[in-house]
Amino acid sequence: MGSRTYYVYMMSSPSQTLYAGVTNNLDRRVFEHREGKPGSFTARYRVNRLVYVEIFEYIDRAIAREKEIKKMTRRAKMKLIKSMNPQWKDLSEEN
Repeated sequence: MGSRTYYVYMMSSPSQTLYAGVTNNLDRRVFEHREGKPGSFTARYRVNRLVYVEIFEYIDRAIAREKEIKKMTRRAKMKLIKSMNPQWKDLSEEN
């Protein structure tokens, strides 16, 4: 069985509305957020910038971390983002 990579990520809107998720295909997931399925949270709040990423080898650890992040206060999430991305750059554009 081959090794997989899992990503815990946060997306942001221009007004810094945040969305946290987990995926095994970060490029596809960012694209889906940008497409903005009608009626979805990300479409409603224009959550389309990748601002935070953590990489995991095991899905159970990635899911646990996603849940941990989702339970954080907004202030804690913003501090976490600033710790790796002080300018809130769109990390998907750096590839």
